[in-house]
Formats: sequence, C-alpha cells, structure tokens
Amino acid sequence: MINSIAEPIVAKNGNTHETKCFRKYHLEIGELLDRLTILQLKEVKVPETKEQVTKEIEDIMHDINCIMTNSQKQVTAQFLRDLIILAQFNAHIWYNESEARKGNKDGNLLFLTHSINGIRVEARNRLQKLFDGRIEKKIDCLAAEYREQWAPSGY
Repeated sequence: MINSIAEPIVAKNGNTHETKCFRKYHLEIGELLDRLTILQLKEVKVPETKEQVTKEIEDIMHDINCIMTNSQKQVTAQFLRDLIILAQFNAHIWYNESEARKGNKDGNLLFLTHSINGIRVEARNRLQKLFDGRIEKKIDCLAAEYREQWAPSGY
C-alpha cells in the first residue's frame, strides 16, 4: 500500500464557492492512474486481497477527483488514449511477471516486460504532462525487435 498523507486541496464546486479536499496520497495524476490500473488487475486476479484493494481503489479515486475537480484542464481524447495504453501495458506486464513467478523460464517474457515498461512510463508521462506534473526522465527503450508490434502510433 502507498504511504498516505493528508494534503488539502481547494476544490471548486461550480463557479460560486470552494471546499477543501484532503488527499490521501502524495502522488500526481499519472502515478495515481497507473496505480489504479494495477489495483484493478489485482482486484480481479488476487481475490484474497479484494477488501484491502477495494479500499485503496476508493482512496485513489478520491484523490483523482480532488485533482480533476481543482483543475481547469480538460480530459481530451489523447488523455483517454494514453490511459488506455497505460492500462493495456500494465496488463501485459502483469501477465509476463505472473508467468515468470510460475517458473516460466522464457527469458523473452521478462525482456519484453522490461522493454514495454518504457511505453508504460511514456504513457504515464503524457498523463502527467496534461496536469503539469513531474515527468520521469528515465525511460527504458523499446527493444528494436518489439517496436513494430508493441509501439503505439505516436509513441
């Protein structure tokens, strides 16, 4: 679980008054969305942790609502596409790591996971950029043999 903090944010309700929104985590929008996509996988794939994961999902959704309510930024089609790419690549990484934990010795799965993690980070950066968030500079490169199949257009 992510360390939580109470961070007040002034959330604007309509154009008339403001309310305080206390965030639970000290993460930016891209990091929250990344964590949310991973938790959604975990909620389905690791049922014995469902109660704890559900609580963390609720807390993260609360923080996302705080950020978006307080922002003048609009969610665009590109933002939604980057979120879909983030979720898709987290699912691929989850599957590959799960296979490795089961003892699958196919080194290509772990190499692929390492390669596509760069796309995951790039998608998270794009989400961060819309909300003026911190950009991760260390991005692993997608290996040349995977580029044609795995690189989304525009990445």
